[in-house]
Amino acid sequence: MLLRFSKMHGLGNDFMVVDLATQHFAFRPELVRQLSDRQFGIGFDQLLVVETPSNPEVDFRYRIYNADGSEVEQCGNGARCFARFVHDSHLTAKNPITVETNSGIISLTLLDGDQVRVNMGQPKFAPQALPFTASSQQDKYPIELPLNDGTLTGELGVVSMGNPHAVMLVDDIHSEIVNQLGPQVECHGLFPKNVNAGFMQVVSRSEIKLRVFERGAGWTLACGTGACAAMVTAHRWGLVDDDVLVHLPGGSLNIRWDGQGDVLMTGPATRVFEGRIQV
Repeated sequence: MLLRFSKMHGLGNDFMVVDLATQHFAFRPELVRQLSDRQFGIGFDQLLVVETPSNPEVDFRYRIYNADGSEVEQCGNGARCFARFVHDSHLTAKNPITVETNSGIISLTLLDGDQVRVNMGQPKFAPQALPFTASSQQDKYPIELPLNDGTLTGELGVVSMGNPHAVMLVDDIHSEIVNQLGPQVECHGLFPKNVNAGFMQVVSRSEIKLRVFERGAGWTLACGTGACAAMVTAHRWGLVDDDVLVHLPGGSLNIRWDGQGDVLMTGPATRVFEGRIQV
């Protein structure tokens, strides 16, 4: 069959978006891997799927597949593109839009221009929410990581933003040490289901720099849930205020959290092209 799709990105974190509310198809992991290949396929970090909801009180179901074919719980940059896609495709005229994910219900609001605000819900810090192996909940956890020239002993903040994140404070996000640490943290034995690894550099109380090694995708230009996790971690450690601009390699996101309620993420969603592919 010919499957209609859109190619979109949020700050360079790119997606293939498919409407399965009006089309009928089932993605297998091997097909997702084939389509994600940047030389022989369409090329993307994640596949986003629009489905009819199982909950009659929400508008859509939102499913996310990494480039390796694994299904994940949440993707913040993808959520913004999801909102722009269903609106521009005339699947809904509502604003805001409520969407069910594998980690719960989120609210998406289209703003002026290409901006979309996502209510990401409340962060979860309990180790079992990631999951993460720890005897008790703490603000910081020690970790040992192998490097080319020895072992690094560092500290992590761990938080679930619907998907699991480990955040480390570093002096320079572009250092060679960070390049080594990304895959080490993602697959560390403390995380039974692996983890998204974020490395943050605090610029001021209202700005941080961030790089994220995404679980199942590697280094990406941007990660929305990673930006939320980094801001929340920095806030808990007393390093930032309630409104923070998070600078990622692909651009910047505004994250708001007052230390108690829901995390609000605002940033762009961009449509690149439309296509059809034989599957």
